[in-house]
Amino acid sequence: MIHSLKKQWVHTLLIGGLCLGGAVGCTSNKGLFSKNEADLWLTNADKSSLFQKQAQPLAFSDAAATTSSVIDIDEQQTFQTIDGFGYTLTGGSAYHLHKMTPAARAEILKELFGTDGNNIGVSYLRVSIGASDLDEKVFSYNDLPEGQTDPNLEKFSLAPDRAFLLPVLKEILAINPKIMILGSPWSPPTWMKTNNNSKGGSLKPEWYDAYAKYFVKYVQEMAKEGITIDAITVQNEPLHPGNNPSLLMLAPDQAVFVKNHLGPAFQKANIKTKIIVYDHNLDRPDYPITILNDPEAKKYINGSAFHLYGGKIEAMSEVHNAHPDKNVYFTEQWIGAPGKFPGDLKWHVRELIIGAPRNWSRNVLEWNLAADPQQKPHTPGGCTECLGALTIDGDKVIRNPAYYVIAHASKFVRPGSVRIASNVPTDLPNVAFKTPKGERVVIVLNNSDAAQTFNIRHKGKTVAATLNAGAVGTYVW
Repeated sequence: MIHSLKKQWVHTLLIGGLCLGGAVGCTSNKGLFSKNEADLWLTNADKSSLFQKQAQPLAFSDAAATTSSVIDIDEQQTFQTIDGFGYTLTGGSAYHLHKMTPAARAEILKELFGTDGNNIGVSYLRVSIGASDLDEKVFSYNDLPEGQTDPNLEKFSLAPDRAFLLPVLKEILAINPKIMILGSPWSPPTWMKTNNNSKGGSLKPEWYDAYAKYFVKYVQEMAKEGITIDAITVQNEPLHPGNNPSLLMLAPDQAVFVKNHLGPAFQKANIKTKIIVYDHNLDRPDYPITILNDPEAKKYINGSAFHLYGGKIEAMSEVHNAHPDKNVYFTEQWIGAPGKFPGDLKWHVRELIIGAPRNWSRNVLEWNLAADPQQKPHTPGGCTECLGALTIDGDKVIRNPAYYVIAHASKFVRPGSVRIASNVPTDLPNVAFKTPKGERVVIVLNNSDAAQTFNIRHKGKTVAATLNAGAVGTYVW
């Protein structure tokens, strides 16, 4: 099935004379990223252009800047390395993808995870350890009849994920074997909790060792399936026990769990999976800082993860500055259905795609890769309005705001890219990167209510560019 966006891409590739995606009549890709011209991939707020490569590249010249708005790129000043951009592959997302016909599923997975042609190159995924609230029902990998316990995790099983999640993950890995995968639990098995319930409650101290073994088993069993878990967060939204499933885990308790149980368990089992703390809103930077202030906990921790349902994106820099030897990650943000494209595009690009990397984040993940037209499935009490990056209805696929938000970074800012310095003229938030191939990528948002013309200046050469109100441009050279 060739959708309209693909047709636009093929048309653009042909008239642009470029050889991407095997377009008929193309010859060579050499010189694609000439130092004297930049390619522009554009999304307009009115959807007149949807992550579409513009036919004419923009020429750099030795001429002076033609406007007062100049984005200066300084690749001598470097910041963090980027791990990737992507989504959470919820159980519900996997269910909808798996239920597609094999040909339709193969096509959309290639579009999402392939890097050639018109594919958007998603490079990072988050999955739930057990159920999230966007599974049809609640489960863990060690569910037991009431009153039973299993301290040695002898009944641990990935069986609940074998129907949909694992097969889809394996298809994705066949497209991109190097994709980074982050695992996050919404709740431990209920027998480990103070309230014996999937919703709320806390982890009983007597089961800290058992829960550490649960993480060890998860990483080991996924590895047996050929799936490498690059990192785990200790608990999704530990200060939000009202979701289903969920767990209340205060910072002192998370510190104890990491330093006395999870960290030593990973070390003993020779597990290299990164341990990331917090995984909640930016209004509480004190939570991860408190844990990292404990040197015995800190030695096991790679960094901290954040959402932006509260607080400001700049709080990521506060945590980075408190512990600059530890990483920060942006792991979740939802878009409420039915979505408002102009506003969603502007806010998510400004705060996440631009804001998070400018505040040291190594990744950006939008919540929820896919849902159906009714935003299902979800658990009883789970999110009923979480709009997927894709709406999947049988084999029909609709691309929603989060698809384009991530595409503007994921296709070009490949893993291993490094953020480089750029200034921010009024109403032109932007972020710049240098890729492993030596390309420069600058993502610019026109945050004003009118069209803006501006210049991008790099190594003494200047290019003129114009963006409509609310538009996003990714400039590559």
